[in-house]
Amino acid sequence: SCLCRWFDALLVVELRPMRKPDPCVLVIFGASGDLTSRKLIPALYEMRAIGALPEHFKVLGVSRREKTDDAWRAELAASVQQHAKRWDAGRWAEFAKCIHYFAGDAAQTAMYSGLEERLRKFDEESSTRGNRLFYLSVGPELYESIVQRIEDAALVTEGKRRCSINSSERSWQRIIIEKPFGHDEQSAASLNRTLGRVFEEEDIYRIDHYLGKEVVQAMLVLRFANTIFEPVWNHRYIDHVQVTAVETVGVGNRTAFFDSTGAIRDMIQSHLLQIFAFVAMEPPTAITAEDIRAEKIKAVRAIRPTTPETVATHGVLGQYGKSADEGAYVDLPGVAKGSTTETYAAIKLHVDNWRWAGTPFYFRTGKHMAKKCTEIVVQFKPPTANLFTGIPHQSGKVLGNRLVIEIAPFQQTRLRFESKVPGTPLSIASVEMQADFDKQFGVEALEAYGPLLIDAMRGDQSLYKHRIEVESGWAAVMPFLNSSSATIRKSIASNYAPGSWGPAAADEMMSRDGRAWHNE
Repeated sequence: SCLCRWFDALLVVELRPMRKPDPCVLVIFGASGDLTSRKLIPALYEMRAIGALPEHFKVLGVSRREKTDDAWRAELAASVQQHAKRWDAGRWAEFAKCIHYFAGDAAQTAMYSGLEERLRKFDEESSTRGNRLFYLSVGPELYESIVQRIEDAALVTEGKRRCSINSSERSWQRIIIEKPFGHDEQSAASLNRTLGRVFEEEDIYRIDHYLGKEVVQAMLVLRFANTIFEPVWNHRYIDHVQVTAVETVGVGNRTAFFDSTGAIRDMIQSHLLQIFAFVAMEPPTAITAEDIRAEKIKAVRAIRPTTPETVATHGVLGQYGKSADEGAYVDLPGVAKGSTTETYAAIKLHVDNWRWAGTPFYFRTGKHMAKKCTEIVVQFKPPTANLFTGIPHQSGKVLGNRLVIEIAPFQQTRLRFESKVPGTPLSIASVEMQADFDKQFGVEALEAYGPLLIDAMRGDQSLYKHRIEVESGWAAVMPFLNSSSATIRKSIASNYAPGSWGPAAADEMMSRDGRAWHNE
């Protein structure tokens, strides 16, 4: 059938380099939330369909609501049908057998004795060998208390006992932390200390689902497997880099969360700085978690601190105004009166190392924008000696090459270069080559959480953030969040129209540098 061929194609493309994960139990705290039903379970279903999950595997959802295993499975089946790319009732029936539910309040110590007993039964009945992957799909205010209760209940035994004399069969316990990872530099450091008292750094997985996107991972191959890119991937040839993630929708019903978070915390500090790390990093010694993370850390740590005096020229913040179907952000229910929380942010950062000296990185994110798009734009410098002065050109002058790596909504890479227009006399125009990954390989991308969950079960941290990355990322954006940002927040209310490309000040910031946003 077409469905089976689709699954088989995914198996060939996705799993050829993968090592099968160890048997384990995935414990999801906050299992009643949307993340579990819309993302995690559909992703695991896809992973099971392509044979990526371990043979001995259980999912245990933990939440306060009382319900049976069967009731939860029925709820999840409806969600998987809606959110998974393909649905097969038979495959779901097999997968659903490994899904279980445990009612309890993760913030209360009394729950953990029953949880530990349930996990022990899985070990005895399903040969999961004491391997546990804890997933905190809860509000960030609960992270530290749950980690502390996991320790108090002695659920972490890594390094304290073995399931076998054979070191390859030691039990392990790992934890996945969702964003936001802290609210600022100090809270992130505090959370890191709490986690470090219970788990080894090698067992802490700070997840960013953007790193599960195929195109982001493909950056490693694009840069380091192609000699036409890596030799010119530096300040001598690249004028600047833009990292953009914008969407057409507004805040919607997430006002309470968003008003305490804002666009910088929600997107730039987490997703966009992770994308930046893959663009800016040095070549790793090998394609291993340790080597890749080491180079990502160096890139983020090399970001030059923005001084209070330069915040006004290096950043623009905005809030969207009223639209036909939604009020202005400041007027929405749940938004504090006079709020200066940004729904749009554009910031400029520099990297102080040899590769990027003098080459600025521009980051942009926003709600209610002209289009939905997540992309990386690498703008190369134009030729230093223009031999074609006076020759007719479609754009008026010879342009620098431009590489656009689109992550969403389509997965593709486009390269602009200059070409002679066929015919005479001589004239020049820009043309574009495009590589569409979906069309090229004939396989739809998996839900980003799936491969990331498999990596955590395999003990591969290549696509997860190190504590130093997180804290260095906060240090890079704090000047645009703390009191230094007061000047650029003064005129923030309704300073851009829904459906536009943001505040005029953002275009002015680029214009002062002799550059422009990629708004195509």
